[in-house]
Amino acid sequence: MASSAISAFSSVSSGSIVSSLLFTTGFHRNFFFSMNLARALASTHSPFKHIHKHMNFNAVSRNFSSISTASADISTNISISTSNNRYPPYERLLPCPSENGPPRVEHLAVLKGGPVLEYISNALDLPPLFVADLIHFGAVFFALVCPDPPLSATPEQIKVFKEFTDPSFLRTRSSIKGKTFREAQKTFRITRSDEFVEVGTYLRVHVHPKRFPRCYEIDWRSRIIAVTEDYVVLDKPAGTSVGGTTDNIEESCVTFAARALGLEAPLKTTHQIDNCTEGCVVFSRTKEYCSVFHSKIREKKVQKLYLALAAAPVSVGLVTHYMRPVNIAPRLLSGDFIDGWHLCQLEVLECNKVSWPNKLIEEKYKIEDCGWPSQDFAYECQINLLTGRTHQIRAQLAACGAPIVGDSMYMLASIAEANNPALNPFGKNENEDTGDDDVKALAIQEWIASHGKEPIVAIGLQAFRISWDDGEHSYEAGSPWWRHTQHGSDT
Repeated sequence: MASSAISAFSSVSSGSIVSSLLFTTGFHRNFFFSMNLARALASTHSPFKHIHKHMNFNAVSRNFSSISTASADISTNISISTSNNRYPPYERLLPCPSENGPPRVEHLAVLKGGPVLEYISNALDLPPLFVADLIHFGAVFFALVCPDPPLSATPEQIKVFKEFTDPSFLRTRSSIKGKTFREAQKTFRITRSDEFVEVGTYLRVHVHPKRFPRCYEIDWRSRIIAVTEDYVVLDKPAGTSVGGTTDNIEESCVTFAARALGLEAPLKTTHQIDNCTEGCVVFSRTKEYCSVFHSKIREKKVQKLYLALAAAPVSVGLVTHYMRPVNIAPRLLSGDFIDGWHLCQLEVLECNKVSWPNKLIEEKYKIEDCGWPSQDFAYECQINLLTGRTHQIRAQLAACGAPIVGDSMYMLASIAEANNPALNPFGKNENEDTGDDDVKALAIQEWIASHGKEPIVAIGLQAFRISWDDGEHSYEAGSPWWRHTQHGSDT
């Protein structure tokens, strides 16, 4: 393999494409930190867990090019460092910034074997301590063999891919013996800074992981509802992730709750609620009980009751929709049955007219003003969630014309549909001209575009009670944020 081999990348920012080349060989930098002798991947029994097999690996296959934060007005350039003149200086991941910046994901093909921390630090011109933080946060992934480049790949990218996937080269790598080509392309999380990466290994580095500043504002011990030998129940704060994200497993409820309790063994997630939702979450303390709880969910033995603060009244009773089987937000619904779409059902038990939260409370909990035309009254609904789809309550209430207060993703679409009823291709007033496949696809894209971004912190939704085994185990969260006064007491 020629020592002048080049790893090619392209950077995407704000809809613009900026091409660049990264030369990753010839680095001779001294490091002022100790490094244990790394083991070769070929001789290890890797404990790495395959993270989000269906989502992340597919994303890697589609995006062999690097998603970056280069300014749109930067022209094509060739440089040794991807950070020069394009990114602020990097130091450490902590303290946590108050806001998330644009994403930056770098894709590397290893041209010189060595410790992963050292290689990434050299290749991306990042401080070693910053790279160590990224690994600790779970923001670095590897695959033994480079994933397939996308259709938009440059000739340089294709050249590198072909070089590292040539059968004559792969036969020299003992680490992939006994694996199929696709198995060797699976991505795993790097968990140690001294892990050895050999030539031909693919690395994905989330340089700007999604951050959760709310984690550092919470008295986590006060949010613990129950602790038993088998499980822990947490009153999850809004603006936090239950189990972490693809690029950040450190700033999560499961990590901070275990830390608050002084537990040595990590807690395990048993179910999810959205980042912007607050309320009851159950963590398992053992692998065995995690399996037990999952079985209870599958057997419909776990009841989840929610409080939702809707912008308009909702009729009491059963609400049924069908959700498009696409695992990307926003979640699209149809009131009519569509083959292959997932059944979504919830039961509205109560709907009570209440005052719309005042501006001081909305500001305190960072509730977004989404432009709902009437903000004098809201409607607190008690909901029994019968099927647990992602965004289900949010999407269903919006489909009923009663989006959740502060839900910037679905309320904007609800407002748009109210102004143009034919906008929703799956709504009651869908355009009859959308029968043609191309016209239908365009209508779906326009409908998706009418949705807003995911809420930053909180919306009017709380998982207020969870119970299982016919109520033998039952737990409730504290008062939802909208019942609080500006002094913190219930209204």
